[in-house]
Amino acid sequence: MRREQEFLDLLHGRLAELRSGAETAVREALPSAGNNAQARLERDVLVSEQAGLLAAFDAGENGLCFGRLVFRDGRDHHIGRLGIRRDDADRTPLVIDWRAEVARPFYLATGHTPMGLRRRRHLTTEGRRVTALHDEILDLADAVRTGHEGADADAVLLASLDAARTGRMHDIVQTIQAEQDRIIRAPHDGVLVVEGGPGTGKTVVALHRAAYLLYAHRAQLARRAVLIVGPNPAFLRYIEEVLPALGETGVLLATPGELFPGVTPTGTDTAEAAAVKGGAAMADALARFVRDRQILPDPETVIDHEDGELRLDAETVYEARRRARETGLPHNLARPYFAFRVIDALTAQLAGRIGADPYGGPNLLGPDDIAQLGKTIAASPEVHDAIAELWPALTPQQLVADFLADPVHLPDADADAIRRTGGGWTPADVPLLDEAAELLGEDDSAARAAAEAERQERIAYAQGVLDLSYGSRTQEFEDRDEEDSEVLAAHDLIDAERLADRQEEADHRSAAERAAADRTWAFGHIIVDEAQELSAMAWRLLMRRCPTRSMTLVGDPAQTSEPGGCGAWETILAPYVGDRRHHVRLGVNYRTPTEIMEIAAAVPRSADPSFAPPRSIRSTGTRPWALRTDEVAGAVAGAVARETREAGRLAVIAPRARHAALSAALPAASAGASPDLTSPVVLIDPRQAKGLEFDSVIVVEPGEFGTSDLYVALTRATQRLGVIHTGELPAGLAALAPADAAAPGR
Repeated sequence: MRREQEFLDLLHGRLAELRSGAETAVREALPSAGNNAQARLERDVLVSEQAGLLAAFDAGENGLCFGRLVFRDGRDHHIGRLGIRRDDADRTPLVIDWRAEVARPFYLATGHTPMGLRRRRHLTTEGRRVTALHDEILDLADAVRTGHEGADADAVLLASLDAARTGRMHDIVQTIQAEQDRIIRAPHDGVLVVEGGPGTGKTVVALHRAAYLLYAHRAQLARRAVLIVGPNPAFLRYIEEVLPALGETGVLLATPGELFPGVTPTGTDTAEAAAVKGGAAMADALARFVRDRQILPDPETVIDHEDGELRLDAETVYEARRRARETGLPHNLARPYFAFRVIDALTAQLAGRIGADPYGGPNLLGPDDIAQLGKTIAASPEVHDAIAELWPALTPQQLVADFLADPVHLPDADADAIRRTGGGWTPADVPLLDEAAELLGEDDSAARAAAEAERQERIAYAQGVLDLSYGSRTQEFEDRDEEDSEVLAAHDLIDAERLADRQEEADHRSAAERAAADRTWAFGHIIVDEAQELSAMAWRLLMRRCPTRSMTLVGDPAQTSEPGGCGAWETILAPYVGDRRHHVRLGVNYRTPTEIMEIAAAVPRSADPSFAPPRSIRSTGTRPWALRTDEVAGAVAGAVARETREAGRLAVIAPRARHAALSAALPAASAGASPDLTSPVVLIDPRQAKGLEFDSVIVVEPGEFGTSDLYVALTRATQRLGVIHTGELPAGLAALAPADAAAPGR
């Protein structure tokens, strides 16, 4: 213990040196960038790198070192969150990053396959203090004993699992299991599907995989960023501290409803509407709706012009539309081709009228005359109005709003389900907006023209500055010697264009920040949690964000509950990668005790006798209980009062329709769309409970849940589970013990 404490003191001292060096580098770099673009770029790169190091140093402060490997050949390595070298001159590692290949025996070695180890040590620390050691002997010929050997190889894991929840997911870097390690370090190319039931650690494995990929492929992924998609904002807050604790901050966390920049969903859909909007048929319906906006005149469009009326008949417009569609460009990008054809047709019409030879000869107008006529037509507001009516420029928001107001190209029942005029955007609208953006394209010619005009203004201003500077200094140099005239020549090398470019500020945002603001960003890797819940339209959005199909998909089809959720992996992936995917299944339940899992598994098994839940590795000896009552709110309040005598966090999981009454009975509980999960008591529904875990859970009115939602609700507890109900219990829950026999304290 003393030697490990001395080592930990040394390690924290070295970390303090590294932190101080990074802080000094940032402090000295900021005011010393120089006056040229190269110097500023070098400064920005240095500051960004050092700021990233500081974030990693701060994150690694807690649990800096958690393991030690002693090899048969004499090698001896400490394992930790960060790789730290002894000093700048001596490159010998003090502690090895857990993601390094040499650290793998810490997670994979067994007595049967020791991977060259004599012993493996787990260090438990609190802050900067070593509090416990646990040694595993892997070489039976090793006779040395430290007094910290343990017969139970899983003691550290079980201690972690039994610890009280904090309302935030914690990392498992110290207790990664072999099956988890293989998933974490799997190649990042292609689609990896990680399936597992409740409590198997799917989410935390996926987060550690993100940290590993950023370590192993830093240059590529730091530039393109990693996107982690979660089911709801509460879940993202629950997991948000895991990657920073592992030293990684360059990751974008988002829900599917947050993946269209500039749109924040505030509305809600009925289950039927969400299912319709999420269906694959919506893509075709929107595409046909866009083509509907490319209309033909009936029978013709008449345009007022100073040289007489101009007429666009259906045949002329049809030909212009056909040629524009043949470009294969999105609607807004094809629009200029349509406009050019229309303007050419109107120019020919006007030229034929004005330049006609009364004696039947060739047109009297020359090429220059016709070109001038074309310019006047192209500048005509009336012509622009006609083109806008026949082929309007559209925004995604405008298109989707118009479609929802009149949902054509859908069956009547589906159209009625989603028809809406006004109101805020809903999460199910976001994939529709993204689809619309793809169909429309963005005509940025006006923006580019404005940017170039602004740049020319800066150049003109810079030239004026240089002219003033040159004029005021010319006389100064006239009477000086030849050496001074060379200084003036050097001054002339700074032209107005380069001076103007210096005025532009570089984009200092991280890759994740830039990706969040750019709908067309292509991520280096995407991790999707609760992947079975995403609709077909949401998958179209995500696949556009990752053209390389480098993805990790995490979920459990048995827990599918969202309207429109794809559920089956084949349904999700076949349209994009066929069967070119790697599938792994986690089969060990680390969260849910055996007593709770036996009850929970009976729910899906009542509908599917072949259902096989993950195997729980722990038992608490506490049986789940049930209480039938006529007054739900009071019974829940009493149960919460009893449960909160125990340490940890408690969740009341109830149907959304019962939340108002329960909130009144539980004034201290955090509730609503985004409850504070660090609160001792939270009130949520099963959809909000996805991916979360609590020490105690009280499920209210299970008969009002669907099978998947009830299975989710019953598997959130790590210690204690109670059920409060008024009617008969659903199939599978009959084995619950009465409250008077199993309730806390009895």
